[in-house]
Amino acid sequence: MALLFSLILTVCIRPGFLESPSRVRLVGGPHRCEGRVEVEQKGQWGTVCDDGWDKNEVAVLCRELGCGDANGTPSGYLFEPPAEKNQEVLLQEIRCTGTEDTLAQCEQEAAYDCSHDEDAGASCENPESSFSPVPENVRLADGPGHCKGHVEVKHQDQWYSVCQAGWSLRAAKVVCRQLGCGRALLIQKHCRKPAQGQRPIWLSQMSCSGREATLQDCPSGPWGSNSCNHDEDTWVECEDAFALRLVGGDKLCSGRLEVLHKGVWGSVCDDGWGEKEDQVVCKQMGCGQSLSPSFKDRKSHGPGAGRIWLDDVRCSGEEQSLEQCQHRFWGYHDCTHQEDVAVICSE
Repeated sequence: MALLFSLILTVCIRPGFLESPSRVRLVGGPHRCEGRVEVEQKGQWGTVCDDGWDKNEVAVLCRELGCGDANGTPSGYLFEPPAEKNQEVLLQEIRCTGTEDTLAQCEQEAAYDCSHDEDAGASCENPESSFSPVPENVRLADGPGHCKGHVEVKHQDQWYSVCQAGWSLRAAKVVCRQLGCGRALLIQKHCRKPAQGQRPIWLSQMSCSGREATLQDCPSGPWGSNSCNHDEDTWVECEDAFALRLVGGDKLCSGRLEVLHKGVWGSVCDDGWGEKEDQVVCKQMGCGQSLSPSFKDRKSHGPGAGRIWLDDVRCSGEEQSLEQCQHRFWGYHDCTHQEDVAVICSE
């Protein structure tokens, strides 16, 4: 009987949900990106046991829900109201590497021995704001790439420009952080003649401390109440997202790989790293072809320090940027700096 039971469990473990549920949600929390984990099967919502539940699974869940970075793995039992006694626990365990786009892509195990005391929970960044009216998005328009341009916000399916009155470097820091770009480099008034009379002007008198998570969190003047014109549109330039550099080598095109994320440089773990990943880095940096360095050559640049940003990077070799390759969620890894990637290119 024990052998049969073991066989049944082994058969049940496979990629994808056992019943292919179409939806995942977090319930009982202060916002939609925090709460008890529930999945849907055959039209019924059930919970997930916290066996093996850790930051990898939460990172994937946050990504699937569009909730930004994972903050933690609180017990689902803590969220009120608790799960109903007759609600089923549908999954015993979910096992993710952290690189998946949805929980459905992770290995799953059907529930067989779990109570609601063991319900899994998740805490992600809250993309919404209590500010009203709430812009639905922020962008830097008309620039080269998404980290330079005119500041615009979206509200009720319409884009609005932002007046520079009251704007400061602190507000630019918030925008750069919100867009996933690097440090704020420049702010200035930037006349945009073609837009005059075509795009409404949003808020003026922004008053950010620089510590806010989103521009929506900054105090401002009344919505739509300003005396600005498009000669005063705000232009912001941030460091590019996903900028790369090679450090510790004798030239710009060789060294330990570092990537910029949220204004901080960090290293990349060499788990699974190979020639295809080298090729993408050399291509993105305009450094010619990869020289496929030996293990000894890779380690000659020494370990880094500080953050380890990326792990389990997987490229096809055709990507134009490392940003287009698959990787774990930012900052999630099981590495030390002894495993930092180094790349040597031909130019």
